Amino acid sequence: MPAKNPVWGHCLPSALLLMAPFDILASLAMDIYLPIVPIMPAALGTSASVVQLTLSLYMVMLGVGQIIFGPLSDRVGRRPILIGGAVVFLFASLGLAASSNAVIFLALRFLQAAGASACLVATFATVRDVYAERPEGAIIYSLFSAMLAFVPALGPVAGALIADHFGWRAIFVTLGLLMTGALVHAAWRWPETRQTPQELARRPAITVLGSYAFWTYTAGFGTAMGSFFVFFSTAPRVLIDRAGYSPLAFSLAFATAALAMMVATRFVPGRVERWGRLGCLRRAMVTILAGAGLLAAGEIMGAPSWWSFLAPMWVIAVGIVLVGGIAANGALEGFDDIAGAAVALYFCVQSLMVGIGGTLVVLVLPGDTAWPLVAYAAGMASLVLLLAGAKRGGLVEADA
Repeated sequence: MPAKNPVWGHCLPSALLLMAPFDILASLAMDIYLPIVPIMPAALGTSASVVQLTLSLYMVMLGVGQIIFGPLSDRVGRRPILIGGAVVFLFASLGLAASSNAVIFLALRFLQAAGASACLVATFATVRDVYAERPEGAIIYSLFSAMLAFVPALGPVAGALIADHFGWRAIFVTLGLLMTGALVHAAWRWPETRQTPQELARRPAITVLGSYAFWTYTAGFGTAMGSFFVFFSTAPRVLIDRAGYSPLAFSLAFATAALAMMVATRFVPGRVERWGRLGCLRRAMVTILAGAGLLAAGEIMGAPSWWSFLAPMWVIAVGIVLVGGIAANGALEGFDDIAGAAVALYFCVQSLMVGIGGTLVVLVLPGDTAWPLVAYAAGMASLVLLLAGAKRGGLVEADA
């Protein structure tokens, strides 16, 4: 077992408590804002298209910013990028709460996304620095994936409740307060984990894109996250419009997929040690394919129901957690000297896979059916199985 990073003295629960808030807040800043989007044109004295831009701009900067902050974290360190990003996010959130001008609001959303992007890069680069080849790494990655599944489910509900009781500005105050807590904790307990230039000779970040393993494992992660994205995009139309679920019943049903992911997380570490990374990747893709097959069968049989739409998603959720626990280490292995840049490219590439592929199937296929999810999950899982079967670029059975 590889040695522990000498500067990182946190046990696993302590490390999760330190890291998870930054991962969650980056996503929460998008989802908690959704319930107030319809009222924002009047609140800011602008058009609906400008308010929509505040959503799109956040998503774009969250991804593009990683290409900026990843290489920068390799040069100046993880801690400065994390602390700086958290400060920017904090003040941008408070500025949004006080803003009544559309142009200023748009600029502050850009800064908020930049801060969130910096925090994401620093967090995952630190995980890579500390847990690259250790079993704890699989646990952390899997838990991050499971926690992020809860954010789209619970974030809009929390945003609606806050706005109803305290007004829309309280949403951004809440984000600022949450980031304040995470920032104070990190400033006190987050050490620098980047290896120094004397320890490693750095290469151009573009070398990451020449790795066959990088593309294989990144595609695996894109399969997992994209499957959940398509489920998130189609579930309201399938369960509310077609199946007749009430909003509350839908929220509870939707949360069961996230619960399945949380339960599955408990079994990931043992599977990684037993099967190795490549074995886990293949089994995850087969599991996702099986879930897609069950979804297709349920759609053919008739109207959607709990068992024809949700139960297959529980199967897919197990595959999502399994691949989430090993994909990052598989994709980034061998790039410790440029871990920040490699992490940035990893998330940027998988985001493009999810954004383009997931959106395409939802637009082309009927969005009130299971077919978009079937097409994406089955198509991507099959592609990854083909890549994993080629046994190139260091993809071997002993990969662990």
